[in-house]
Amino acid sequence: MAHEDEYHANQVTMLELIWGKGYMAPGGPGNVAKLLNGIGTHGKRVLDIGCGIGEPAFEMALTHGADVVGIDLEAPLIERARNAAAELGLDTQCTFRTVEVGPLPFPDECFDIIVSSGAFTQIKDKTAILSEAYRVLRPDGYLSCYDWLKSDGEFSDDMRYWFELEGLTYALETLDGYRDLVASTGFVDVVTQDATAWYRAEARREYELMAGDVNPRMVELMGQADADHFVEDWRQMVVVIDKGEMLQGYCRGRRPAE
Repeated sequence: MAHEDEYHANQVTMLELIWGKGYMAPGGPGNVAKLLNGIGTHGKRVLDIGCGIGEPAFEMALTHGADVVGIDLEAPLIERARNAAAELGLDTQCTFRTVEVGPLPFPDECFDIIVSSGAFTQIKDKTAILSEAYRVLRPDGYLSCYDWLKSDGEFSDDMRYWFELEGLTYALETLDGYRDLVASTGFVDVVTQDATAWYRAEARREYELMAGDVNPRMVELMGQADADHFVEDWRQMVVVIDKGEMLQGYCRGRRPAE
């Protein structure tokens, strides 16, 4: 089945307003630093799964000295990432390509590090993508992910309303379930970190900005209807985070040395 793009132009504009130029997941350069903390990156080859419009890759190159290949399902995002790389003079250190759902288009054992920020959140068959990540990692290579997660139990009406507002594919896993999936794929030294408390405060700050100081700019850039939609989206996200239904966390594992 062909992928249908979900990140329309106004949605990307909204994410950049709240999360920073070029970022489609929260945390900005600090999130990249968390993903790579303790991993040697200088001169290493990194695969960024779900690279979006490229800023995390640029941060990995400029601050962490990595060579980055970014992949995404959505061609318009990849086009923006390539254009930005050219403007920054990073088009040899950061390359981008559109991929399809399924096996990764890379040979075995060709990356030192794989990172993903928010992309596995939207992948239903996590075992398949984790197996592919394991395949293309070199022995002793690291997988490091940040994702949005769920609590145990069935989704409430509040969660279902938030999904409706988001209009995105979600395949949420619990933090423990995520850890178990990574370990069952063959990764060792699997560790997780619950980041919900951090993003609970961030989401409330973001909502207050969107409903207040940033709102006129939102209306100017995307019109009143979309601006109102995103304010309601974030209001509802604060609700489900405060209820403990929508969580965030990090998970890291290493492919064993051979």
